[in-house]
Amino acid sequence: MRKNFFDRIAINPIIAAVNHSDKLDKALHSPCENIFLLTGNIVTIEEVVKKIKLKDKGIYVHVDLIEGISKDIWGLKYLVNKIKPDGIITTKNNLVKFSRELNIFTIQRLFMLDSLSLDSGIRSIRESKPNAVEILPGIMPKVVREISRRSNIPIITGGLIREKEDVINSIGSGAVAVSTSNEEVWYM
Repeated sequence: MRKNFFDRIAINPIIAAVNHSDKLDKALHSPCENIFLLTGNIVTIEEVVKKIKLKDKGIYVHVDLIEGISKDIWGLKYLVNKIKPDGIITTKNNLVKFSRELNIFTIQRLFMLDSLSLDSGIRSIRESKPNAVEILPGIMPKVVREISRRSNIPIITGGLIREKEDVINSIGSGAVAVSTSNEEVWYM
C-alpha cells in the first residue's frame, strides 16, 4: 500500500528538512518518513527524488528553492509531470491554486512576522486552499492554535525547532507535524 503524507506523519510527525545536499544521506537513514527538499537544481532534482522514493520516504519539493525551475505554472507543471514528487511546498498563491489542477499534494509555506502577516496568511489559506500549511517560525504555539482554528487546514511548524520541547509545544498547539533541518531532532 502506498502511504500518503498523513499516513507517514501518523508514523512519525517529524519531517527531515534537507537544506543542503550534504544532509540528504543522513535524512534517508533517519527515522523520518517524510523529507522536505529545500535545495537542488533542475539538473539534479530528478535523481534526488528517485533516490528518496527508493528509500520509501515521502518527498515534498520546495519549488521556490529549486534553481533553474521557474516559479510559474510551467515550472510547476514540469516538476509534477517529469520529476513526480509526492508533493510540493511553495509560498506562491498562484502555484498553490494551480497545483490543485495538477492534483499534487501542496503545502503552502507562510512566514509569520507580525499581526499583518497572520491576517494575510489566513486570507491566503482560505483563497488558495492548500492541503496543508507550514508556518515559520514554528515556535509560536498561540499563533499555531489561531491559524488552525481560523483555517481548518492541517498545520506543520518549521523554523527554529531545535529541541524536544519545541516539538512537544508545536504538536500540543495543534500542529500535525514538525519540519526541521536539525538532525538531532530527526531522532526524537
